[in-house]
Amino acid sequence: MPVNILLTFILGLFFGWVLGKITKAPQHLKGLVIGSCAAGNLGNLPLILVPAICREKGSPFGAPDSCHMYGMAYVSLSMAIGAIYLWSIVYNIVRVSSTKSYEVINVKNESSDEETSKSLQEQLIDELDLEGTSAMDDANVSLLSCAKTDEQGKVFILDKIKKQIYSFFRNINLKAILAPSTTAAIVGFIVGLVPPIQRLMIGASAPLHVVQDSALLLGEAAIPIVTLIVGANLLRGLRGSGVQLTVILGIIAIRYVFLPLIGVLVIRGAIHLGFVHADPLYQFVLLLQYALPPAMNIGTITQLFGSGQSECSVILLWTYSVASVSLTLWSTYFMWLVAKS
Repeated sequence: MPVNILLTFILGLFFGWVLGKITKAPQHLKGLVIGSCAAGNLGNLPLILVPAICREKGSPFGAPDSCHMYGMAYVSLSMAIGAIYLWSIVYNIVRVSSTKSYEVINVKNESSDEETSKSLQEQLIDELDLEGTSAMDDANVSLLSCAKTDEQGKVFILDKIKKQIYSFFRNINLKAILAPSTTAAIVGFIVGLVPPIQRLMIGASAPLHVVQDSALLLGEAAIPIVTLIVGANLLRGLRGSGVQLTVILGIIAIRYVFLPLIGVLVIRGAIHLGFVHADPLYQFVLLLQYALPPAMNIGTITQLFGSGQSECSVILLWTYSVASVSLTLWSTYFMWLVAKS
């Protein structure tokens, strides 16, 4: 499942990048377009859809109780992994895109008087004249330095690599990557994978089972809260435009046509190669990850950077409007596909 979700992100990033090139999206919207194509709503929609399918009569997923138990486990794992990818990949893409757009705006807004510009040009010419000789000397020194040994060259390359690694870890935003949802997912993995902690917190007889009960209460309340947030974002999308129709149609085509078709090929190939076990419910969840609308947290990310909020609302409005039909059709096809296999 982690590989499958990562693959949906990689495919979405590629298609989003191509869509941005074709539609010539503005700089401040490029990150939004790529993020909308890459990150699917792995949270509240599957949490609502999978239990509803399990309760249906004639479901190919077995008894309703076991279907609900395993289905919620698969969806919860999917949501946790998706949150990590969203805040570590899409967040930084939107951050870089918004930062570049601000730089372009600042450059355009910079103005100076003609006299000041002329004086600056004269100063630059004087500096170039003064530094011309020293530049030639530096060039001669650089030519002589090329005669150094291979060992010294290797040391220089290693130092450069170390500086790049240090710069990467210095500029990385751990606060953004370790968002509350990501931190909760990591804590959940630790609790579930470490038996002593699991026995301490999970189960009616566990000493700290009140922690589990509190988490369940918060989790049950989170679904309607997120639904309210979805409604608020979609309502705001009715009030503004500012995004090209071709961009909206491209995102809809990528999320509801190209990704699901590729997902069917990927999952069928994984089943044929023995990478996925013969569990219809598990296969259904894997397929569903390719057919979901964009993640609502993309709107939160755009609000954090103050770039593309209204455009994001418009995109969410139309993609979620189409999702009511698309998700029904793809879910029906996926159920038929896993039942046949």
